[in-house]
Amino acid sequence: MTAAPRRATTSAMIASLAAEGQRTAPAPFGHALSRLAETDDRIVGMTADLGKYTDLHVFAERFPDRFYQMGMAEQLLMGAAAGMAREGFMPFATTYAVFASRRAYDFICMAIAEEHLPVRIVCALPGLTTGYGPSHQATEDLAIFRGMPGMTIIDPCDAHDIAGAVPAIAAHPGPVYMRLLRGNVPLVLDEYDYRFELGRAAMLRDGADVLVISSGIMTMRALEAAKLLEADRIGAAVLHSPTIKPLDTETILAAAARPGRLVVVAENHSEIGGLGEAVAALLLRHGHGPRFRQIALPDRFLDAGALPTLHDRYGISTTEVARRIREWL
Repeated sequence: MTAAPRRATTSAMIASLAAEGQRTAPAPFGHALSRLAETDDRIVGMTADLGKYTDLHVFAERFPDRFYQMGMAEQLLMGAAAGMAREGFMPFATTYAVFASRRAYDFICMAIAEEHLPVRIVCALPGLTTGYGPSHQATEDLAIFRGMPGMTIIDPCDAHDIAGAVPAIAAHPGPVYMRLLRGNVPLVLDEYDYRFELGRAAMLRDGADVLVISSGIMTMRALEAAKLLEADRIGAAVLHSPTIKPLDTETILAAAARPGRLVVVAENHSEIGGLGEAVAALLLRHGHGPRFRQIALPDRFLDAGALPTLHDRYGISTTEVARRIREWL
């Protein structure tokens, strides 16, 4: 009798995404928000019992009188954040991405988005960044919030991106949903002369054979895969699109119009409703018909386990990204 395959397990809800020896920065969101709050006393931090796990504890220690612990009540968190915004404050509300997108959706829609209030919803554990299974894996959060009118959506790549995004979303007049990497977050983009700009994509490297349009941790994976592909004389361009909504249509269309390149969208999200479908629709609406492929998570509830194993299993590890691009070419 054949034994059942052993399921990979993990002892930590939030595992590091940094490779061995990779440079990291601690709690980039918490430190960036604290720096900004030194010059703007309208900023308040609010969370639903997850200050430590969204790096908001850094802000709470620096500004205890401007920190609000709402307990395990995400709907209350969003309603209170809306009220704070109405009174002229600048609330940053943190929780896990699954709780904001699934549990508090109606409160965000009715109290924040419909009223176009400047609440910044900053959420940890986006996509497949925890091994604890479907209860904590927000694989459909971008699809959920892309359908909400007026909601700006940000998916930063690394600590450098997060540090740049915080003041940018603070200056934005409407509601924002931002995915968050927390803890010791990899540093990558500072090596590419990159600066976050709200609503703009950035070409990080050029290549004649394939264009990878990516966001979040998949930009890290795309850059790593591009280096592996160089050994096969495959030139891979990487266009980082941290703003999912609104898309930088001009930059994406110009990059995709270059003849002879395969266009691949890579995202840490379900293949349904995220960056891939947004880019595909954009290209079709403007009459572009390049060869197009998508690297994304499957349309199903994912397994629990160790993150490296899961990333290989679901095709978003560096080696899997490089392998699939080789096959498509």
